[in-house]
Amino acid sequence: MADILTFVLIGLYFVVLIGIGNWASKKIHNTEDYILAGRSLGFWVFTILIVCSICSGMTLLGVSGFGYNSGWPGIWEQIFVPLAAAFCIIFFGVKLQAIGKERGYLTVQDYLADRFESPRALRALSAVAGIIVSLIYLVGQYAAISIVLVWLFAIPHWQALLIAGIIITAYTVVGGLYAVSWTTLFQGGILIFGVLLMAPFVIASAGGLEHINTVIAGIDPNFVEPWFPSPAYASYAYATPEFLVSFGILLMVGLACAPHVINNVLAAKEARYFKWAPFVAFGIYAVVMFLVKFTGFAVRSLVEEGRLVLPDAVNAQDFAFILGVEHAMPNVAFWALFAVIVLAAVMSTTDRLMLTVGTSFAWDIYKNVFRPAAPDKEVLLVSKIAIVLGAGGTLVLAINPPPMLAWLIWMGIGVMLATFAVPLLAGLYWRGATGEGAIASMAVGLVAAAAFGYWHQFVSPLPMHFSFFALVLSTLAMVAVSLLTARSSTDVLDGTRTGWFIQSPRGAPRPGAPGATRLADQDSPRRQ
Repeated sequence: MADILTFVLIGLYFVVLIGIGNWASKKIHNTEDYILAGRSLGFWVFTILIVCSICSGMTLLGVSGFGYNSGWPGIWEQIFVPLAAAFCIIFFGVKLQAIGKERGYLTVQDYLADRFESPRALRALSAVAGIIVSLIYLVGQYAAISIVLVWLFAIPHWQALLIAGIIITAYTVVGGLYAVSWTTLFQGGILIFGVLLMAPFVIASAGGLEHINTVIAGIDPNFVEPWFPSPAYASYAYATPEFLVSFGILLMVGLACAPHVINNVLAAKEARYFKWAPFVAFGIYAVVMFLVKFTGFAVRSLVEEGRLVLPDAVNAQDFAFILGVEHAMPNVAFWALFAVIVLAAVMSTTDRLMLTVGTSFAWDIYKNVFRPAAPDKEVLLVSKIAIVLGAGGTLVLAINPPPMLAWLIWMGIGVMLATFAVPLLAGLYWRGATGEGAIASMAVGLVAAAAFGYWHQFVSPLPMHFSFFALVLSTLAMVAVSLLTARSSTDVLDGTRTGWFIQSPRGAPRPGAPGATRLADQDSPRRQ
């Protein structure tokens, strides 16, 4: 379906991304610049970066596919996911941005190593866990990119993966977070504009929401209910009340504590951004999410009425948004613009994930575990090599796409929830949490997530998302082990602002004040 206009527009889009990467490379002078953009992100760049780190191929392809498959019972996703942005900024961002700037954190692993006085063991474990979940998540993103390019250019799946991988890897390797943040602002603007422009046309082409509801209710009356009855009576009817409880925790907390999301709070320039950023991020993302989900409903209605046919593919529902736009706006110019919009949605998360893989390996494992004396140039080189290898590995894994894109994305988020949520929340808010407890919690969560995920997928479906059971075990491990081991030192607890507050209460010791200890004064690895 691609014509010369499409090639020109897509080519121009890729040229802009590479150009931003080249511009960003001139601003990088040390590791902090590469990983955190020099802690210089302004309000809108920071807020859109948070939104687009959460937004992904799931937002346009997975969300519409989920809507196509399950109807209104899946609408809770449109509340839970935007809440993840607000949760991250409020419960993690306020504390971490302040202590990160004062104590020199470059990654969330820096915080965990400092707070739990475990400069090697917990740092290495959390870095490995972060790399694993980022790679899982990346496979889903590449699958989404391939769907777009295969549809657009009628090329083989592997060629689509290769093209996308080369472009994203190029500007991420060259420009670090400077490139990722500014390309994300560009891509985020395209995404928001595109959904606001195109989704209403698809919904209108199907006869509006009232007609759509009538049609999908004819397929299954529960498609227009807030949830499916329990127990699940069909493969698509898993959004039961008990599943939705676990689903809410999965999306709101799991996404908020994902390394590629939470690391962004360390790059914000001013603490005052955290006053309004949660509301702005929630509002922007909620509008986009609801419109995309309604588009999934509309395409299901069009298919049922015989006005649209999905492709013969295992993940056919993930083509819903694409084919809906093609049906409602039969103009090649609009198709080319829409292709850029979908690519922007997917690539704005993919590049952040790739950077997370590179920095987790180079900074947290190579520099702070194996080679503390490594200079900045060496760390940057190792990070770039890790990004290239990670991109190549996930491209290979993405050759066989999953039956539904949403499931793969949820699996990655589930592992994030099981491994990072408890150590982060306990570390920030419970002074009784210990290093041994954090290691036990993260290890148990990671193993339990793998075990319950395997059981759900290959043995017997669970009534709730598998990550919920892993989260419970992770919490029990943190509490039990922490109660049996010695507390962290008071200096560290005060210096990392640990306690049941979001902002330090008046009179509490602050990092840099008497009674507080800086990261650079401890045995934990120092920032170069």
